[in-house]
Amino acid sequence: MQRGREGAWGRGFLESEDMFDLDRFLVRRKVFRILGAGFHVYDPSGNVVGFSEQRAFKLKEDIRVYTDDRKSTELLSIRARQIVDFSAAYDVVDSAEGRKVGALRRKGWSSILRDSWEILDDGDRPIARVQEDSATLAMLRRFLTNLIPQSFHVIAAGERQVATMRQHFNPFVFKLDVEIGGDCPVDRRLILSTAILLAAIEGRQN
Repeated sequence: MQRGREGAWGRGFLESEDMFDLDRFLVRRKVFRILGAGFHVYDPSGNVVGFSEQRAFKLKEDIRVYTDDRKSTELLSIRARQIVDFSAAYDVVDSAEGRKVGALRRKGWSSILRDSWEILDDGDRPIARVQEDSATLAMLRRFLTNLIPQSFHVIAAGERQVATMRQHFNPFVFKLDVEIGGDCPVDRRLILSTAILLAAIEGRQN
C-alpha cells in the first residue's frame, strides 16, 4: 500500500491515481467555506484521496479536481459551456493531458420534475444517463421537503445500471456515496466528475 501525506482532515492523502481506481468513494462538502464550495473525496477507509473546488465569482461554472486541498496537482476541470443554459453542458478535461475526456449534459425539460443527465464521450455522443431514483420521491423533494435524500442511477447501454450515487441523510453537510460496478464501461473520470457536479449543484439547492 502506498504511503500518503497527512491532510487537513487528519488522514492521509493517497497518490492521485488511486482515486480513479476506486469502486466506492464518498464526496463530502467542506463546511465553513465562505466563497465558492469545496469537496473532499474519501476512500472506503476514510482516507482523503482528492479535493474539488467550485470557483467563486465565475459567470460560467468552473470546478477543478486536485490531489489534495493544497491544490498540489490539478487532475480535472469541469467547465460549463455557456453562462445560462437550460440544458447545461459541462466539458470534463484531463488537466495533465490537456484533453477532453467527455461531457455531462443536463436534460433540461426532464429535470424539471426529476433530475436527468447524460454522460457523453469526447465526441459528445451519449454513453450513459444519470437518473434520479424515483419520480414520486423527486416530486416530494421539490414540493414538500428537501430532507428526503436523493439517489441517482447511472444507466449504460442495454439499460444496465453500472453505478449508484446516494446522498446521506444529513441536513447540515452534503455527502454523496458513490458505488461503481466492476463492469462499468464509463470512464472513471466521468463518474467522479458526475458525482462532484451533482454534489455542487444539489448541495447548493438544499
